[in-house]
Amino acid sequence: MSEIGTLSLERLNNGAHFLFISNVLVRAEADANVKSKLSAQIVSLKTAKEQEDEDLKISQKSMLTDDIATADAERDGLYSGYKKAVNGFKNLPVENMAKAAKVLTQHIKDYAIDPKMQLDKETGLLMNFIDDLEKKYSSEVQTLSLGAFVTAMKAANETVRTLTATRTDERMAKAVGALKASRKASDEAYRQLVKFVNAYALIEGDSKYLSFIDYVNTEIVHYKREVIGQKSGSAQTSGTTGGTTSGGSTGGSTGGTTSGGTTPPSVEIEA
Repeated sequence: MSEIGTLSLERLNNGAHFLFISNVLVRAEADANVKSKLSAQIVSLKTAKEQEDEDLKISQKSMLTDDIATADAERDGLYSGYKKAVNGFKNLPVENMAKAAKVLTQHIKDYAIDPKMQLDKETGLLMNFIDDLEKKYSSEVQTLSLGAFVTAMKAANETVRTLTATRTDERMAKAVGALKASRKASDEAYRQLVKFVNAYALIEGDSKYLSFIDYVNTEIVHYKREVIGQKSGSAQTSGTTGGTTSGGSTGGSTGGTTSGGTTPPSVEIEA
C-alpha cells in the first residue's frame, strides 16, 4: 500500500519550508477525495500557513522599516527641493548669487546622489555632502539663503542613520521567535494531514488518495535532493503499513468522492 513518506521539515530553510507547505496545501484543496474527508485538517494547515507567511515577511523585512522609509522619503524630498532651489538661482541677473548657484550645482554633480541608491550608501554620501555645505561651501549657502535646507537635510539624514543603527536585537529576536513558532504550527498541521491521509488509505485502500500521495512523495524527494542534500531516490515511508511509495509524479484531483462515516485509527506518521 502506498503512503506519504517522511521529510525532516526542520532542516528546510525558511523559504523552502513555506513553499513546501504551500504546495501541499494547494494540492490538498484541489483534490476532491482529500478535501471531502480532511476538511478540518486542511483548514488547520491553511491557517498555519497564513501565519507563517506573515511571520516570514516580518523576519525578512529589510532595513527599510516603516519608520525608516518615512524618514528616507522626507530627506529625499528635502534633497530634491535643495537641488531645485539651487537650479533656480543659476539664471538670476545677480552676479554673486548666480556664481554661488554655479558652484553648488557642480557640487551636486560631483556627488551624484540618487535617492534610489542603496540606503546606507545614500546616508554616507549625504553626511559628507552636508558637511561640505556647512564648511567648504558655507558662504555660497549663506548667499542663497539655503541654510534652512541644509539644516533640515542634516536632521532627516541623521534620523535615517539613527533608525538603521539602533534597530534592537530584541525586535529581531521577536521576529525570529514568531517565525519559529509558526513553522512549528505548520509542521504539526502538515503531520496531522499526512497521518489522516495515510490512515484513510489504509482503511479504504489507497486508490482514492494515490494521486495526492504520489504528488507529496514527489515533492519530498525533490526537497530531500535539492534542499536538504540527501541522495535518496524515493520518499521513505514510516513503516506503519510496511509499504514504500514510488517517487513518480501524477496529476491533480481524482475527482471522486469517498464514503463517509469511517473514523481513521490513530496512526503515528513521522513527517
